Amino acid sequence: MSFSLVPGFAQRYPKDEEDGLSWRDSILIESCCTTLDEALAAQSRGADGIELCTDLSRGGFTPARDLITEVVKTLTIPVNVLIRPSTSEARRFERHCQSASHVEGIEFSAWDFVYAKSDLDQMVADIEYCKTVGAAGIVVGVLTPDGVIDTAAMRRLIAAAAPLPVTFHRAFDVASGDPFDDLETLITLGCARLLTSGRAATAWDGRGLISRLVSHAAGRLIVMPGCGINPTNLPVLHAFTHASEYHGTKLP
Repeated sequence: MSFSLVPGFAQRYPKDEEDGLSWRDSILIESCCTTLDEALAAQSRGADGIELCTDLSRGGFTPARDLITEVVKTLTIPVNVLIRPSTSEARRFERHCQSASHVEGIEFSAWDFVYAKSDLDQMVADIEYCKTVGAAGIVVGVLTPDGVIDTAAMRRLIAAAAPLPVTFHRAFDVASGDPFDDLETLITLGCARLLTSGRAATAWDGRGLISRLVSHAAGRLIVMPGCGINPTNLPVLHAFTHASEYHGTKLP
């Protein structure tokens, strides 16, 4: 799929004057949106897909069901929905835990992605709802308090989402394991995509790891850079990482 040629698009992502070709024809852009108006605007600018969530000031949570329905039914491009409960029983105990994985420059920790059974039950119910209204995919991530990918919880959520593809989100960026081992875990689980800033404050800061993850994945999973990407730095980031998909609130 290539970008939609809409007014102003060529100015934001110009073709290479030397060969007349455009690197943008080979990539997809997912725009992170929290309202129908934002999603429609992103679609009109040439977004290839949407990640729908709410409350980005706190890292994003599962949007209201009426918003999910409205956006999915209105847009003509795929809508992936973030599944992350805003009131997590497990996170109430974060202050009592000193083992959460922290990464310098990243505003969240492993405990932001730790869920109790009641949380997981709600996440399954939300996933099942997304499937009934025609969502294109699910975005989710679960860790243990010490930052290990919670494979048991992920298997349950992936099974609930089937046959929809699952994107493991930036919980990866505060995971405590070796990034390449964690990547292999996600591939084994059956995740279709990984959204990551390369375990750094921004995707540009983490471009070195992102590039290596793209190479290591070798097409078995899509490594999608996200965080701090905009029309100005996207071309140079793409030249460095060679990723096939990109994610951001300022894209396209």
